[in-house]
Amino acid sequence: MYRRRKNYRAFIFLTLIFFLLLGLVVWIDRVLQPTIFKIAETRAVQMATETINRAVQQRVYNINLQYQDFVQVHKDAQGHIVLMQANTMKINQFAADVTLMIQSALQQLSRESLRIPLGQVTGTQLLAGYGPRIPVNIVPVGSVRVKVDDRFEQAGINQTRHRIYLDFNAEVRIVVPPRSATAQVASQVPLVESIIVGQVPGTFVNISGGLFGGQGVGSGNNP
Repeated sequence: MYRRRKNYRAFIFLTLIFFLLLGLVVWIDRVLQPTIFKIAETRAVQMATETINRAVQQRVYNINLQYQDFVQVHKDAQGHIVLMQANTMKINQFAADVTLMIQSALQQLSRESLRIPLGQVTGTQLLAGYGPRIPVNIVPVGSVRVKVDDRFEQAGINQTRHRIYLDFNAEVRIVVPPRSATAQVASQVPLVESIIVGQVPGTFVNISGGLFGGQGVGSGNNP
C-alpha cells in the first residue's frame, strides 16, 4: 500500500510538471513569441545588410573601382566641362557582378546559425545574454534588385560633388519555429565620388532620366 501511495504521488507530481510545462509553452507562444520574432527580424535584417555591404565593398576593392570607370568627362579648349558621359557597359557589368555576389553572400548567410538568448526579451542589458538560445533561420527569397544611382551636391563655391552609390533591395525569410515571415532588406552603399570644379553641364548622354537614372539589374532566386 505504501508503494502504491508513493507511485500515486509520483504520478500526480509528473502530471503537475507536465501541465506546468504545457502552460509555459502556451504562455511563451502567445506572449513572448511576438517579441522574440521582432528581435529575430531585427537581427536578421541587420546581418543581411552587413553581409551585402561587405560583398559590395569587396567587389569595389577587387576591381579598384574609380570614378572614371563610370563617368567620362569632356572639356572644351578652355577646360570647361561641356559633357559628362556615363559608361553604360561598365555600369551594367558592375551591377550584374554585384548582384551575383550579393546572391551568393545571402545564400552563405542561410548556412550560418543565429541564436537569440531568451533574456533579450526582457529588454535589460543585464539579462540580455542569459536564458535558452532560440534558433533563427535566415533564408533568401525572391530576387535581389541592384540599382546604380547618383547625386549632385553643392560642395563649395563653384564646386559640385558628384556621388555615385548603389541601392539594393532584397527579401529574406525569418524562421523562428513554428513562425516565419518575410522581411525587406534595403540599403544604400556609396561607391565613388568626384569634385567637379565649375558649372555642371546640362547635357548627359547614354542613359535617360539623368546621368544614371537608376540603372540596375535583378537576379532571381526562388526558394
